[in-house]
Amino acid sequence: MTTLVIGAGLIGRLTADLLTARGDSVVLADIRPAPGRDVALCDVSDATALDALVTTRGIRRIIHTAAMLSTGIRENPVRGVQVNVMGTTNVLDCARRHGLGRIVIASSSTVGYTGFATHGPTPIEEDQPLRQISDRPASIYAATKIAAEHLGLLWHDLYGVDTILLRYAAVIGPEPGIPSSVPGRLIAKLTEGARAGTRVALDDRFMAWDGREEFVDARDCAHANLAALDAPAPIQRIYHIAPGTWHTMAEFIDAVRKVFPTLDAEPPPETGRGFAGFPHIRPAPSDTSAAERELGFSCRHSLADMIAAASAPAV
Repeated sequence: MTTLVIGAGLIGRLTADLLTARGDSVVLADIRPAPGRDVALCDVSDATALDALVTTRGIRRIIHTAAMLSTGIRENPVRGVQVNVMGTTNVLDCARRHGLGRIVIASSSTVGYTGFATHGPTPIEEDQPLRQISDRPASIYAATKIAAEHLGLLWHDLYGVDTILLRYAAVIGPEPGIPSSVPGRLIAKLTEGARAGTRVALDDRFMAWDGREEFVDARDCAHANLAALDAPAPIQRIYHIAPGTWHTMAEFIDAVRKVFPTLDAEPPPETGRGFAGFPHIRPAPSDTSAAERELGFSCRHSLADMIAAASAPAV
């Protein structure tokens, strides 16, 4: 049974490696080649190309990790919607028409950020109450992920497509080239300053947060993808992929300082805003009990593990 992993970014590559290591037949696809990888070129927003890939390579299951992140979407919002919303729709309808098996789709914990202001201190459940107007998404990226979640559930309810959606916390992992994720950009800025022996000015509001935020290792995301692919009886269909712990910005900086003891950086003054410039401060970590119960999954890596792997000097 061949599994298609869409998106040759960090999580997609790690996922493909895990599948290959256990003996599965895997096709890794992306819009562009990846150095040192056998990548099938396919734009997920091109339904015809996706259909051809599924047919010619004998695909029976899909793990869909391809997406444009917040920075890219702010620069090109139409393309962001094409990739994140129409791309996901193409995956779902391809599964419907070809009678595919399990479809695992990467989502994001940002879908619930706007509900933080009214949530209490208990762990944040997947079925978090959100007002459709006042709790509307605070970014186009979050809006595309909410749309993808609803579409995934609807293709399951209406057409029987076997979908599971995973809400990753803020992902940390070594990013080749220029990092695009918020934690990746922050780690890059801190490590560059430490290597140069200069004080790091943390004056970008998108890379600062008050209160606490939760992070997940890209390696854990890959293991979660396999757990979701194999889960025998998923009921909830949407799951938080997070370690259940949360951290202040000072703790984040201290974790980088363990790798670079000479790091000269301190958290900026309080802004009254949450992670990545979102308007509300996180009131609690995510509830991960459903992933543990229905997928048999729990995260393995601590914040220290994540940052050590992501910020260690290249060998």
